[in-house]
Parts: sequence; C-alpha cells; structure tokens
Amino acid sequence: MNTSASHTAAPASGLAIAVALAAVYLIWGSTYLGIRFALEGGYPPLLMAGGRFLLAGGMMFAVLRMRGEAAPTRAQWKNLALMGLLMMGIGNGMVSIAEQWVSSGLAAVAIASTPLWMGLFSLARGQRPSGLEWLGIGIGFVGVLWLNAGSTLSATPWGLVALLIAPIAWAFGSIWSKGRDLPSPFMSAAGQMLTGGAMMLLAGAITGESFAGMPTLKGTLSVLYLLTFGSIIGFTAYVWLLHHVRPTLAGSYAYVNPVIAVMLGAWLANEHFTAHDLGAMVVILFGVVAITLGKARASAPVSVQSPAVERNK
Repeated sequence: MNTSASHTAAPASGLAIAVALAAVYLIWGSTYLGIRFALEGGYPPLLMAGGRFLLAGGMMFAVLRMRGEAAPTRAQWKNLALMGLLMMGIGNGMVSIAEQWVSSGLAAVAIASTPLWMGLFSLARGQRPSGLEWLGIGIGFVGVLWLNAGSTLSATPWGLVALLIAPIAWAFGSIWSKGRDLPSPFMSAAGQMLTGGAMMLLAGAITGESFAGMPTLKGTLSVLYLLTFGSIIGFTAYVWLLHHVRPTLAGSYAYVNPVIAVMLGAWLANEHFTAHDLGAMVVILFGVVAITLGKARASAPVSVQSPAVERNK
C-alpha cells in the first residue's frame, strides 16, 4: 500500500501513540502466523489472500465513498492496479504461497529484507544513499545470503524462490509509486487491495486452486482476523502514526515484526528455529536498523512509503 503523507505536528497523547505502535507491531507481526493457520485450515493460498484483500478493500472503499471521499480517476486506477499487482498480488501472494512449505517466523525474517531492496531501487532512481545506509544495505545482504545459503529455508526450494521474489516485488512497487498520480492514502490502500485481491483470485483460478473440503473454523477465523485486523485496523493505525510521529518511528515495524512473528510462531505453532536462522535474522535486522538511522540523519523527505511487510498485512 502506498501512503504519501505529510508529517505534521498534530498533537497526540503518548498513550494513543503507544497503542497505535503496539497495533502495528503486534498485528502485523502476527499476520504471518495467521496466514499459516488459514492455510492449515483448508484455504488455498491465492484464493485466501485474494478474497481477504478484495473484501477488505471493498469495505474500505464503500466507507470512504459514504464519507464523501472522491473515487480514483481512470489514470489513478491504472497506477493503483500496477501497485496492487506488485505489492499485493506478487508481494503478499508469494508470502502466502511460501508458507505452504516455510514456517511463519522464517517467512517474516525473509521479508525483513524489503528495505534493503528499496535502498537499491532508490539508487537506480538516482537517490544516493548515505554512508550509514550503504553500511546497512551491506550488512543486510550478508544476512540475506546467510539465511538463503544454509538455513532451513534452503531445504524448501519453492519457498525459497517465493520469499526471494516477494520482497523484491514489494520494494519495486513502493519505489515506483513515488511521484505517481494517486488518490488519498486511505483510498490508495482500498484501491490497491481491490485490484490486487481481484488479480490474486484470478491467478488462483487459473492455477487450479480449489477447496478440498469445508475449511476448518480455525482457518476461517484466521482469515477474518487477517481481513479485519491485518488489512484494515493495522493499516489505519499505521496511517495515523504517519500523521502524528516521525516517519522513522512509524517505520520501525520493519525490524520489530520479524521478532514478533518468530516469537508467536514458536509459542503458538511450535515452530523451531536453528541458530543459523536466528543469526541471519539478527544480521538482517541490524542492516534494517542502520538504513533507518541513516535515513533519519540524512534529512529524509517527508513522504513516507507504506509498509514493506503486509504483504501479509
């Protein structure tokens, strides 16, 4: 989702900020496990993700229109459709596909590399990273290579490929969206979910996805959780944060979500992680933190891109 929001000094209580941050940290960190439970409950990956985003986007679109928000123009719909393809369809879709073979925590660790790819795509557009950002990119990619070379991820080739493609697609969509003709942040989110969800449903139908039987109650509740909390509440909290705190703080989810996902996976799904997996995660997160600090010190522009990790959100 793209959100181009100007940072303002609108007053907000410390409690409100803490609650919003907790929502982004916990909800988005838990969506990886939610995807796993939905898949285990009998939902095919693309049909599940597509239906979730289509319904969430449709509800957001309807509410925004009832509140008087202008609908996207034809040109804006084209931009939203491409972003929906890259960020929702390929980004989130590949995460859902990968979790058929890869644990939820390991998927979150792999997706934590998104800011690294965003740094490289920004360089291709002529934006020179600072020295600290270069350091972060270098450290982060060492962690990515470490994760892909010898961890349990390397034993699942299809999951490995999917988790390599997902962050690249999300990062490219985020960088491509800068300067494009887009509607308001919330309408942009609704439009991307609508178009991306529809494309995932189509892709699921083309690839022959189907329900083997009636989904379990646990699987259905997981999809409802992803729809309401992950796609609507979590994103609403994130956009609110963009208007009330520094962009660096709002974007701190990028290195908190993987830790939350790993902890929840170990606690609720009995997922096991090797020292190799956890070591790679620590290295990747060090790189992401360095990039974040580098952007903060380099007087980053007030425009802030949307979450790099909802590919599950």
